[in-house]
Amino acid sequence: MLEGQSQKRTMASQLADSVRNDIVNGTLPPGTRLNLNALSKQYAAGVNPLREALSRLSATGFITAEDQRGFKVSEISRKELIDTQRVRTELECIALRLSIANGDINWESELIAAHHRMSRIQRTPMGERLSLDVNWETGHHDFHMALLSACESEWLMLFINTLFECSTRYRKAMLLFKNTLGRDVETEHKNLMDAALNKDADHACALLTAHFNETTELILSSMDKAKK
Repeated sequence: MLEGQSQKRTMASQLADSVRNDIVNGTLPPGTRLNLNALSKQYAAGVNPLREALSRLSATGFITAEDQRGFKVSEISRKELIDTQRVRTELECIALRLSIANGDINWESELIAAHHRMSRIQRTPMGERLSLDVNWETGHHDFHMALLSACESEWLMLFINTLFECSTRYRKAMLLFKNTLGRDVETEHKNLMDAALNKDADHACALLTAHFNETTELILSSMDKAKK
């Protein structure tokens, strides 16, 4: 009995991860109605663990549960974006200061390695910028998490990861890569790493804040254009 319940929870957790990834990557666009029978076929899963997975995601903001109407992918809005980016900036600056204070040579090595991996996929062999594909998103996520990895707070990292995914969802939904011309993201990341390695927490946090603010403005601009 207990083993069956454990397997059910494991299946629900795996399904929650799969559905969340599809929401973040735009496979399930904002506002999409989630039909349990259709999703059951799509994810090759039973209706009950799928319903449990969607219920879990409704607690994170990725899914909206509607009385008597089932589930849908949560809509995007300017208000949520601004709130998400504001809280993300505050939490990541806290974590970044702790990480810089606690970081040792192993942290420095991991940060440099994460930046190197991201830099190698930052541009194509011809020097053209990559769009927001899977490899870029993985490298980008790993770099930002490496910056914060020495903060020694599991709760901070848990909340930050959720906010990072929410931010990624907005960038994907608005096709932000079409509006990044003239923005040198590569240099922004390099300067951020250098400030962290130099143990300059104030400068690193200022750079991180500017990095997020620029992203927010670009997404808001995309949202405005989408309305026209």
